[in-house]
Amino acid sequence: MSTDHAADHTPSQPTSQPLSERDHEILAFERQWWKYAGSKEQAIKELFDMSSTRYYQVLNALLDNPAALEADPMLIKRLRRMRASRQRARTGRRLGFTV
Repeated sequence: MSTDHAADHTPSQPTSQPLSERDHEILAFERQWWKYAGSKEQAIKELFDMSSTRYYQVLNALLDNPAALEADPMLIKRLRRMRASRQRARTGRRLGFTV
């Protein structure tokens, strides 16, 4: 007797979790434009009481949340493009060429 497990398999997609109050605050914070990176890092520490490393980990997870895309599609798409651009640049540097 053979069972077809392929019929049970659905493609893996990020699950949509509702946005928390902190998630909404992070999106509002990301809508701002920062002239100097240091001032943004300081504001992250003061407003969210977390290191900038942790903040960007939370932000990256938020970018993959479909609820965030639904809440602010233009912002999320812009941030995703920026993330993809940085990833391409890092990969290019590792491989020895400029992207």
